Formats: sequence, C-alpha cells, structure tokens
Amino acid sequence: MLRGFFVILLFQLIGEVIQKFFALVIPGPVIGLIFLLFTLIYLRRVKVKKILNVKKDVMSTATAITSYLSLLFVPIGVGVVMHISYLEKNLYQVLGVVVIGTMLTVGITAKLMEYLNLYLRRKKK
Repeated sequence: MLRGFFVILLFQLIGEVIQKFFALVIPGPVIGLIFLLFTLIYLRRVKVKKILNVKKDVMSTATAITSYLSLLFVPIGVGVVMHISYLEKNLYQVLGVVVIGTMLTVGITAKLMEYLNLYLRRKKK
C-alpha cells in the first residue's frame, strides 16, 4: 500500500510541477492524476510482473483512500463559512456557476456514457 501511495503522490507532484511551470489554471494534482490515468491505461497491456504489482498497489491504495473521501469535504465547508460574506454579495453569480456547472457535468457524463456503451457494443461484435 505504501508503494501505491508513493506512486499517487509522485504523479501529483509531477502535475504540480507542470502546473507551476506552465502557469496553468488546472490544479496540479488533477493534472498528475490525469497523467496517472493515462499511464495506467498504457501499462494495461504490459505483462511485466513488477508493473502488475505496482498497478495492484495503486488500485488498493486508491480504494482505501476513497473510503476517507468524506474527510476532504471538511476544508471546503470551512472555506464556505470563512467566505460567507463573499457568497452573500455574489449569491446569484455563485448559484449560476453551480447550476451551469452541474448541467454541463451531467450532460458531458451522459454523452460519455452513451459513447462508451456504443463502443463496448461494437467491440463485443
């Protein structure tokens, strides 16, 4: 599990370095986890035993971390309470962003699922 945690943190560090170097608006950990995703997809075809062990470690670590996901919402709640005056002043803008963001997320997810279902059906034939 420690090796999997190290791999996840390594990719987050790589993402953080890329984000700072190129001054991107996307958070570094998101960039790093996207790189981790593509790396795992690429390495899926590799049958080397050491790489398979690392993939298993990353998967077990990710599963363990996911069980503590609710703790990550505590800082968000504290941030909302600390900036409640800002939210009061900009209530309509914040609500607009939340509604539009939610609609975009649902729409993009639906289209992606539709595409993946079609892809999987074609692959089975």
